Amino acid sequence: MPKCSYCGKVYEHPRGLTFVLKDGGVKYLCSGKCKKNMFMKRRKVNWIRKEKGQKKETKLELSEEKK
Repeated sequence: MPKCSYCGKVYEHPRGLTFVLKDGGVKYLCSGKCKKNMFMKRRKVNWIRKEKGQKKETKLELSEEKK
């Protein structure tokens, strides 16, 4: 089962996209959304953080930690 080169999500084989680069490298992408963002050279996108289960801290939580 390939792993998406952009977001890191593991997906089943018949789904997704496989790109073979000119230098012989292979990029596996799980969706068109990952394809578009990779070619636009985006790296810090909120939906990636949500899929990986990371929590974005809010200002309230940060102020509570300081107290």
